[in-house]
Amino acid sequence: MSGAANQPLLVVSDLHVYYGAIHAIKGISLEVNEGEIVTLIGANGAGKSTTLNTIAGLLKPRSGHVHLRGQEITGLGASRVVPQGLSLCPEGRRVFQQLTVRENLEMGGYTRPAGEIDASLQEMYQRFPRLKEREKQIAGTLSGGEQQMLAMARALMSKPTILMLDEPSMGLAPILVEQIFSIITELHASGVTILLVEQNAQMALSVANRAYVMETGSITMQGEAIELMHSEEVQKAYLGS
Repeated sequence: MSGAANQPLLVVSDLHVYYGAIHAIKGISLEVNEGEIVTLIGANGAGKSTTLNTIAGLLKPRSGHVHLRGQEITGLGASRVVPQGLSLCPEGRRVFQQLTVRENLEMGGYTRPAGEIDASLQEMYQRFPRLKEREKQIAGTLSGGEQQMLAMARALMSKPTILMLDEPSMGLAPILVEQIFSIITELHASGVTILLVEQNAQMALSVANRAYVMETGSITMQGEAIELMHSEEVQKAYLGS
């Protein structure tokens, strides 16, 4: 166990998730320690997003447990998980297309005391100057990269202890991928713990402390990100070498 001195912030144990008769997640266990970036890599359809959605309370597991800071949050439902300090930036960004940038951010802060929302908005505008420039713009008219920044900022509005990012680089041009990953590195440096699901294994492993490899609903490998990056198996399967 990495960082065994600290109690892990997030512990997932023996999680089983079904879609009807399909056994999508087959008894996976993982943990994230405070201050880490942990990445979950694997091919499309491996069950990475299902794992995040279950942790976030959007899906109910058939069995298994999710603990956040020692408290059980299994199957609580997303509206009760967010105030516990866990926030998901979903795959495909899912910004509220018809609302302005500012309104999207305010929606992200709905669990916070009203008096704190404005300070958080200013913090997000400082972190993402582009959003400040686009404050009054309708979110649906932003570019893909700007929508990704908005989705990340919206997830951060709830002041999460742990931020889960689902495919943040999906569909973005290489230069924007670099930008999004440098934001992830900055967030981590400012003390945010991150669980990252990412198809771009090279980028994910280059920023993460530890990594889990998922195949068809099971975790097949785990370890320090740097070790996995140099593993022949991972290179062949995910790094195209």
